[in-house]
Amino acid sequence: MMSVGLARKAAAFGASAAVLAALAAGLVASPAQAATAATTKAAPKVSVSTPAVSGGDYEGACPVKVNFSAKIKVPVKGKTELAYRWLHGDGSKSKVKVIKLSGKGTKSVTVRQSITFKEDVKGWEAVQVLGPKKVTSKKGYFSVSCEEPKEVGRTQLDVSVSARAWASPDSYAGPCTPGDKIDFVGVIEANRPTWVRYRWVLNGEVADYGRVKVYDTRKVGFGISPRHSQRGWAQLEILGPEGASSNRAYYKVWCKDEAPASRVSASASVATTNDCKVAATGTITSTGAGRVSWTWSVNGKAVSSGATYFDRNGGTKSVDSLSSALTGDDAKGGTVTLLVSGPDNSDVVTKSYAACAATLPAPAASTPSA
Repeated sequence: MMSVGLARKAAAFGASAAVLAALAAGLVASPAQAATAATTKAAPKVSVSTPAVSGGDYEGACPVKVNFSAKIKVPVKGKTELAYRWLHGDGSKSKVKVIKLSGKGTKSVTVRQSITFKEDVKGWEAVQVLGPKKVTSKKGYFSVSCEEPKEVGRTQLDVSVSARAWASPDSYAGPCTPGDKIDFVGVIEANRPTWVRYRWVLNGEVADYGRVKVYDTRKVGFGISPRHSQRGWAQLEILGPEGASSNRAYYKVWCKDEAPASRVSASASVATTNDCKVAATGTITSTGAGRVSWTWSVNGKAVSSGATYFDRNGGTKSVDSLSSALTGDDAKGGTVTLLVSGPDNSDVVTKSYAACAATLPAPAASTPSA
């Protein structure tokens, strides 16, 4: 209540009734009301813009990155922490991020985020400020429509690469000891010279890889040595300059470690030709499965070699025939040897050949009788 003395002084200065009422209201206001009024006046005014969307209505190949940005204005007096997060249209929220500000006056901060979309989607993004005052922006809407990329017509300068593959042999039965049992061979073909990156995939796992220069066709390959019975496939994949895959090369392995040993033997026939060459033919017989190598030698010198494979039933196979020109001392006769080596034993057969006709002495002239 206004004191009597103060009222008298106001009246003495000719104060109106309205002025007296204002003075009275100011005097009766409580300390709590005064503090509330001061806080309301000092509360920072934080504002946040509607998120801008880069490529908001996208149509094209996916995945695509969409960028979002928004401006936050914060009154700063001294040190202030700006805390905010992104709200997503699916109901999820990003992690809270904090930016430390200092100085005096209103600061403008641009916040950004990028989201990669792999399929069609429509939605919105918003920014929620959590401090120094909680406020949420309006929603920024966007849409993504994924389209299949259009094929571009090929030109004569484009590189075309293809591949095919097979297993050699495609089956193995016998002891599963160290050493290649199945070899995979692939052929890469290109329409013009180019470097080709490739890899071998064995039963879904990468087993080998490389890079080769292909002028027309090029062979590549690798081998495996299974330690247990199995079956599966290998495929040659082209990684560049364009993607391509060969057929699947199937194989099977039957480990028979306790099977009786395979025995190999050799036979051969040898003859000398009229043009001073030695010719020979040979065969290999095996009682079981395995890889058998062979070598032809003339007078102890290796001339040719190779290998052949037998399945678990064994059998008899011919080896490449021998035809070797005879010169020097070899033309005077000698021996031809066929050496064969199997998984468990070896065999050798040696045949003699006669001197070629060109080196034989001329028959003595007969003396006419008197």
